[in-house]
Amino acid sequence: MELATQVIALAEGPVEYRLERRGPGVVLMLHGGHMRAGLPLGEEVFADAGYTILAVSRPGYGRTPLATGTSPDGFADVVAGLCAELGLGPLAAVVGQSAGGPTAVALAARHPELVERLILQSAVGPVLWPDRRTRMGAAVVFHPGTEAVTWRLIRAMTRRAPGLALRLLLPDLTARPVAVVLASLTDARRGALLDLFGRMRSGAGFRNDVRATSTPRAVARLAAAAARVSRPALVIASRDDGSVAYDHARSLAGTIPHARLVASAAPSHMIWLGDDYPAIAATITGFLESGTVSPPPSTSR
Repeated sequence: MELATQVIALAEGPVEYRLERRGPGVVLMLHGGHMRAGLPLGEEVFADAGYTILAVSRPGYGRTPLATGTSPDGFADVVAGLCAELGLGPLAAVVGQSAGGPTAVALAARHPELVERLILQSAVGPVLWPDRRTRMGAAVVFHPGTEAVTWRLIRAMTRRAPGLALRLLLPDLTARPVAVVLASLTDARRGALLDLFGRMRSGAGFRNDVRATSTPRAVARLAAAAARVSRPALVIASRDDGSVAYDHARSLAGTIPHARLVASAAPSHMIWLGDDYPAIAATITGFLESGTVSPPPSTSR
C-alpha cells in the first residue's frame, strides 16, 4: 500500500516526507534500502499506540534527491531541520530500519535534544556492510541504467509468478534454507512480502547506502557516533537475518551505552513477519512508555 507524501524545500535541498498526525508524541521512521516515505513498514505498533508518525525518504529514494545530505551525518542534520520546520520535537523515538540505521544513530548522537529514544530494527551497525557479492550485484542490477528495469521485472514476477518471485528474492533476506522459510509463511505474510517487493524502488539510494558503510573509515565513523548516543536504545534483530547479519545488532548493542538487545525469532530480515512479533511489539510499546527521559548532557558535534 502506497501512502500520500509531500515534498518540502529546505536550505539543504528537497525532502519527501509523510506526516500522519495522531497524539502529541512523534515517532520518526527512517526506512531501509529500496524503501521510501510512502511505503509503511512496521508502523502499526506506533500508530496503534496513538503516536504521530513522520516518515522520511532518505537521499536517493522517492523524491528526496541524492544531493540532500548524502551521508548519514549530513542527512541527520537535514532531518533535524525538517523537524524544526514542521514544529515537531522532541521525538518520542527515532526508528532506524536496516540501511536507515546509520542515519538514526547519527541523529541520536548529533541531536540528543531532539531524540528521546532510539529503536533499531534489523539495522546496519558498525560492521562492514554489505558483503562483496552484494556490492558487486548492486553495482550491476541497481546501476542507473538498469535499476528501473530490475524493478519492472520484479513487479512482473510478483504478479505473474509469485512463488518464483519469493524463491528468487528470499535468499538475500534469510540465512535459513529458502524452502523452510517459504513453508513458514502464512498466506497473509506471503501477500505482504509480495506487495512490498512489488512497490520497492532503489533510485540512487541503495548504491549510496552501500557506499555509506562499506569502508573501514565509514564503519569507524558509525562506531564513534554509536558511542556518543546518550539516549536509551532498543536493538532488535534476527539471528537468521541474511541481509544484515546479527553481528550488526550485537555491535550496536555493545557500542551504544544504554542499549538493550532483543533477538527476534523471525526466519529472515523481516522481523515484522515473525511469529514472535506480537511480543516484540509489546516490548517496543513498553520501551516507549518507560518514563520521562532526562534532558541530554551538553554535547558538541
